[in-house]
Amino acid sequence: MIRLVVAGIFLALITFWLHRRLVRAPGLTGRAAIAADLALVALLVIALLGSLSGTELDPAWVRPFGFVGWTWLAAVFYLVLGSLAIGLVCLGARLVRRVRRTGPADEPADETVGPSRRHVLRWATGVLVVASVGAVGYGTVEASRPRIVPTRVPLRRLPPGFDGLRVALVTDLHVGPARGAAFVRRVVDLVNGQNPDLIVLSGDLVDGTIAFVGSDLEPLRDLQAPLGVFGVSGNHEYYADDALSWLDHWETLGVRTLRNEHVVLARGGDEIVLAGIHDYSAPPPHAADLAAALKGRDPGRFVLLAAHQPRHVYEARDHGVDLQLSGHTHGGQMWPIRYLVPLANPVLTGLDRFGDTLVYTSQGAGAWGPPVRIATPPEVSILELVSSDE
Repeated sequence: MIRLVVAGIFLALITFWLHRRLVRAPGLTGRAAIAADLALVALLVIALLGSLSGTELDPAWVRPFGFVGWTWLAAVFYLVLGSLAIGLVCLGARLVRRVRRTGPADEPADETVGPSRRHVLRWATGVLVVASVGAVGYGTVEASRPRIVPTRVPLRRLPPGFDGLRVALVTDLHVGPARGAAFVRRVVDLVNGQNPDLIVLSGDLVDGTIAFVGSDLEPLRDLQAPLGVFGVSGNHEYYADDALSWLDHWETLGVRTLRNEHVVLARGGDEIVLAGIHDYSAPPPHAADLAAALKGRDPGRFVLLAAHQPRHVYEARDHGVDLQLSGHTHGGQMWPIRYLVPLANPVLTGLDRFGDTLVYTSQGAGAWGPPVRIATPPEVSILELVSSDE
């Protein structure tokens, strides 16, 4: 109930601001103003329903509202950004006029300036609305089509038996409010079509409770790889339900979860260590513990680490990890958020080196909140590990 009230107040304030900015400021009147306000109120209600999908309400019936509502919030994001930009331009123009003013007599009368400014504002608002809707429409289509991103990863200590190993990294599905089993099936088919040797699920598979969203992960049961399917928790597994219960549920789907622990993988007569840790933000007593995950391993063995957030890379470097696989950043998901992501993460996306440790950060296959991606296409990462002396 508290969440519903908070979400309702927030969305109501946003809607009122949009009314002031998109309806009142440009001077819309009559039927046009009524239609615009009715649309804003209807979208407010839909967005409110969508915010509860997967947690308080069953996606079986509310997911269409969730899809539309969260998509509308993406449009709101761009409407707000655009409005601020228009406001800054108007403020700049006003300051220029004030600087150029030589005296009261030179200032045009209000009755001529007012209509002119209103006309410009109405035109700018129309362009803003069209551009925002167009960008979100494009981003909605983009987010629905995950692509395969192949990457060659040269590694110094990779044993000969694992040279050419193909690892599928799947992360950030965010199934629940706007996406369901059909989207998961699409990702599973993409992965299986690549015939990977190993599959790693790097967290944030869901946004919701097991009761409402658990069945949407059913297609994961069909993932196939000779060395197995492994998974670690992300931060979103802790938000709406008990993360360990989610990991237990993954186990029923054939996913071997790594909970601050490691396993030894054998191939071609050689062995490597695959370790996995809980999310960086996981609360005690289940906080991430890389030392515990690597306890008892052979120090001479190659270590592959699954960790949802790339922020683990500093600790991974200190523990001699060779390659870390992460997600979490979404590459920013919607431009221009990508420029803010590095403020909280050591990497944005792709392959990076920290000392002797490489980290690959996937942009993720899904989308958090709005099912929208702009300038950050969704991906299923296929990593080919190769021996290298470099």
